[in-house]
Amino acid sequence: MVRKTTDVPDAPPLAHLPHLPHQPHPPDPPFSVRAFAKINLSLRVFGVRADGYHELRTVFQSVALHDTLLVRPARGPFEIICRDPACPTGSTNLISRAAVAVWKASGRRGVPRDVAVGLDKRIPIAAGLGGGSSDAAAALRAFARIWRVDAARLPELAAALGADVPYFLAGGTVLGLERGDLLFQLVDYPPVWVTIVVPAFGVSTADAYSWLDRARGSKPAPRDHDKSRLPIDWPTYELRNDLQAAVARRHPEVRRIVTALRRAGASHASMTGSGSAVFGLFERRDGAAYAAEVLKTRSRTIILTRTVGRREYHRLAAK
Repeated sequence: MVRKTTDVPDAPPLAHLPHLPHQPHPPDPPFSVRAFAKINLSLRVFGVRADGYHELRTVFQSVALHDTLLVRPARGPFEIICRDPACPTGSTNLISRAAVAVWKASGRRGVPRDVAVGLDKRIPIAAGLGGGSSDAAAALRAFARIWRVDAARLPELAAALGADVPYFLAGGTVLGLERGDLLFQLVDYPPVWVTIVVPAFGVSTADAYSWLDRARGSKPAPRDHDKSRLPIDWPTYELRNDLQAAVARRHPEVRRIVTALRRAGASHASMTGSGSAVFGLFERRDGAAYAAEVLKTRSRTIILTRTVGRREYHRLAAK
């Protein structure tokens, strides 16, 4: 029942009402979101742009490997809790930067507070699998829900956080142009199994691009085609990674892993992103598992996973 003002006896005029503090929305219950890794089926690197970034043409592909963000109400300043000692939990973490971006977009002042994120880190760091960017995109979706920000604003916020972050709002198989952030949805790559091999070393993105620039000097980027055998009929793209040779010159282990995956039956094997992870594609799970066993050493992390299409990506990301 809605009570009319006239039903309240001796209601004081508005000017005499005591000041009532703003009552925030009740806190959301804890919930989790998944942040999926990606591989680059192809990564072509061309000239340096006026803004200092390289001109790219890349084909992103989601895989089932994922981090999980548990978002819960917590009194006090915003914080990230992660058991992985290699993962920063301060203001440099992209989850923290995503919190600041959505907090400001919601019209709030000061710094984010009263929310904590528990990060279950499964995507290897500095491996070219997009873990930090994917965490940021998952965080944007979560904070937009908590702080009531229109989801239509998220692509703009994502682009400000990093060139790869907008892709992780889309998922599936996507063509990325310019810095990799001008996105065009492609027909999803057919489902395949993926063996990912992560060496004991990481590679920074800045180092990988600087090594490529030094190797090229003033020469233009090569445009030859890699005729790798695709496991299933799919539109033909140049399946190559222009950063791979430059990284492999400093880290020959990358080249050895690519060769070993091909010998183990991969239809295509390549470094992903700026490395150091290398992936191989297989039609069948048993083929991917065999390769994982063959390439296993004490110094390598081996991950057996599969590709994830766009529809499945969006269904699973919110679970």
